[in-house]
Amino acid sequence: MTENKSYDRSDRGDDRRERGGNRGNNNRRFVSRPKFCQFCSDPKIAIDYKNVDLLSRLINETGKIRPRRQTGTCAKHQREVATAIKNARHIALLPFEGDFWADNN
Repeated sequence: MTENKSYDRSDRGDDRRERGGNRGNNNRRFVSRPKFCQFCSDPKIAIDYKNVDLLSRLINETGKIRPRRQTGTCAKHQREVATAIKNARHIALLPFEGDFWADNN
């Protein structure tokens, strides 16, 4: 013996909004901003394999070169950055993989 219950579906949207399931949410957490090439905007910054501080910002924790969509560099400067990072790796200024930020003390 089953009872047929009719549920009121008119309040469904309210529950969904309370749980955060509304896809048309206007208060987004991440707002993308236009990326610009830091090397084009400031020509005084030189891409050099000896500038480890600059190059370490352009590689991630695992030692990979960060892509253009993350750093915002233009194609011309991204090629120069990649060459400088590879040169710095060969003379042991930068690691080939990971553990660059770990304290080894």
